[in-house]
Parts: sequence; structure tokens; C-alpha cells
Amino acid sequence: MANVTVIGAQWGDEGKGKIVDWLASRADAVVRFQGGHNAGHTLVVGDTTYKLSLLPSGIVTGTLSIIGNGVVLDPWHLKSEIEKLEGQGVTINPDNFAIADNCPLILPIHRDLDGLRETAAGSGKIGTTGRGIGPAYEDKVGRRAIRVCDLAHLDSLEPQLDRLCAHHDALRAGFDQPPVDRERLLDDLRGIADFVLQFAQPVWKRLKKVRKAGAKILFEGAQGVLLDIDHGTYPFVTSSNTVSGTAASGSGLGPSATGYVLGIVKAYTTRVGSGPFPTELEDEIGQRLGERGHEFGTVTGRQRRVGWFDAVIVRQSCAISGVTGIALTKIDVLDGLDEVKICTGYRLRNNVYDYFPSHAADQAAVEPIYETMEGWKESTAGARSFADLPANAVKYVQRIQELIETPVALVSTSPERDDTILMRDPFMD
Repeated sequence: MANVTVIGAQWGDEGKGKIVDWLASRADAVVRFQGGHNAGHTLVVGDTTYKLSLLPSGIVTGTLSIIGNGVVLDPWHLKSEIEKLEGQGVTINPDNFAIADNCPLILPIHRDLDGLRETAAGSGKIGTTGRGIGPAYEDKVGRRAIRVCDLAHLDSLEPQLDRLCAHHDALRAGFDQPPVDRERLLDDLRGIADFVLQFAQPVWKRLKKVRKAGAKILFEGAQGVLLDIDHGTYPFVTSSNTVSGTAASGSGLGPSATGYVLGIVKAYTTRVGSGPFPTELEDEIGQRLGERGHEFGTVTGRQRRVGWFDAVIVRQSCAISGVTGIALTKIDVLDGLDEVKICTGYRLRNNVYDYFPSHAADQAAVEPIYETMEGWKESTAGARSFADLPANAVKYVQRIQELIETPVALVSTSPERDDTILMRDPFMD
């Protein structure tokens, strides 16, 4: 049995929640390995809708769920999200949930700094969620982070607070803000410490034991490859590596553990926030797709920008992340269109590109080259086999497969878990 790593292969919001939930029902453990509570997943199980932004998706079905060391953790949000799920009847305890004790914490001062920077940026806003994720990663790399394990040693935290506050006080002064209130920060940490510590442990050790027992592990990525700090549309990116290779470093298991890499891809393209978007539609078709696809961010509530499927960026994402197969979601949103378009390349200063260039100005200037296909009037919603799809929808899926040079492993035809066409089982590869 293979392990499976799930990543978004566009700009996030590809419908990973449903696919991860579907896979989690067949996994023995689900691991979040990067990002923070900026990763919105909506799960629909029966008549109940769950909205997660930090907890691994397996938690709603009682599957062992682990937050790896690559995640930055807001402990107050963690408590709030757990309490909300418990109110929906979900059981969460140390038997089915664990947090890496070397996870860096997102603190109130990180949220403050995130908001101050975005406000000051004016038209140059990156479009962060304002939740402190980026500043928390900065402190991790700057070796001044407070981590989960530090919550058990708050009485000896002063030297770390000295380093942390020396950095943040200087930044806050630049925004005409008062210095960090150290006593309030310590009081806040004392108030949340016991709640977090009940779940804290060296999860690499637990995962090693799980893997040795032959269990199936699902690694759950957040955001999308095009938001990767190295490989995304920099600087309009997130603050972590979102590619599949991060599953190894962000969980404490080696790269051989990541197994089958499943890239989640919408049958069209969306993006939240600022940054280049070559196939963006600012017309009636874009508005129609956005409305039919309910394109609003799970975390932010912001309306997503919508465009045609871009085979260039997906092919690039699949190559960079070593994608074994893709899950194509939301094909039903395209039902009823007279024609559908796929971007197959870009024009830039009289040259044709078969990849997305790295420089921000070039990314903003490229013009998409489209291939037009005949649409389909029949409904694909709820289809559970390839034979249930209209002929033109099948041609569309097959053409995408050819252009991105990666096989389609499954097709999702509604938010319901069972409305999934399986061509290849990732766990059996």
C-alpha cells in the first residue's frame, strides 16, 4: 500500500478538502505539513458541512490527524476550531490528534505586524489573510520563534522574549506602535499552554511507529504550488514551501515516505488576492463560472478571480512537485457552455513560451494562447463513472491530460464525497 501526498497544483482553492476527506476515509493517518490557519478546506459529509483552516481533514471521521513541524500554529485559533468541531459532534482527543512539539507558534504580535504591513503597502498589497502566518515563518527562520515545546517552560522564556521583542519592537516603532507588552504576551501563553500541551509530542516518532506498522499515511498540503515561496508567483505567494517535497521535512519522515503525489486541479482556474493571472476572465463567462462554482475563499470570504484552464501553469506545477496523477474538480461548473478554452502557451514580446517565466513583470505581461473546444449541454453533476460524462466533457478531460503530461487519476463532479470518478486509486499505486 502506498502513502499519498495531496497538493494543490494551481493557486490553492482547488477543492482539496473534498478529495482529502475522500482519501482520509481510507487512510490510517492524515498529516498537515506546512502553512497555517490560512488553509481553508470545506468538507461536506452527509448533511453536515465542516469548515477547517488548521486541523487535518481526517479529524471529522476520527482518523488519526497530525499537525507536523512544518506548520505554524496559532494556539488560540486551534482551541476555537476544536471547540467548533466538537459542537458539531466531532470527537478530538490525544488518541486521534497530535501536534509536533517543535511547531512554531503564531502570536498576537505576528497578526499585528501582518496587518500593519498590508495597510502600509497600499496598492502593493500581497493579499495575505492577515493572520500572522508570514511573520511567524520569518521568526522561525530568524531563530527567535516561540515553539509548542516552549509552552512547558514559560518560566524560563525571558532570553527568547529578549530576542523576539528586540526584533518586533524595532518594527513596531517604524509603524508608530508601542513596544510588545511582554507581560500580556506571557499571560496569554500561560492561559493557552495546557490546552495545547495535551496534544504535543514528537510526532516524527509517532509517525515512524505508524509507518512501521504498515499504515497508510495521507499528507495534506495547503494552498497551491503557484503560491510556493520558491516556485510560485513571487512576491504574491505564501510564506512556506507548498510543493510535495515539503511533506518530508514538514512531518519528520524521509522523502521515501511521501508516496503517490496527487495534484488537485480545478477544471478552470481561480485565484484569491493579488498577483498575475494570465487566463483571468473579467466578462459574463467569468462571472457565471464564479457564481456557479461558489468562488469565495473559505478563510477570507473574498471573491475569487476566475479564468480558463491554464495547462501551462499546471504542467509546470506537476513537474516541479513530481505529481503522479491529478484529481480534476468542479467539471460540472463548465456544464452548459457553448465552448471551453484551454491555455496552451504564452506570447511575450513576440516570443512564445511553454512555461511561466519567473520575473513578476514578465508574468504580468504574458498573453495566453488558447485552444478552443466545443462545450457540452448535458449535466456532469453527480456522475460517478466515465461513461456518465458527456462525450465533449470526456474529450476535455483527455485533452487536459495530454497537455499537462500527467494522467488524470480521478474526476470530482460535485462537493459530495461519493460523486467521484476513480480511474486510478492513489493508495493502490
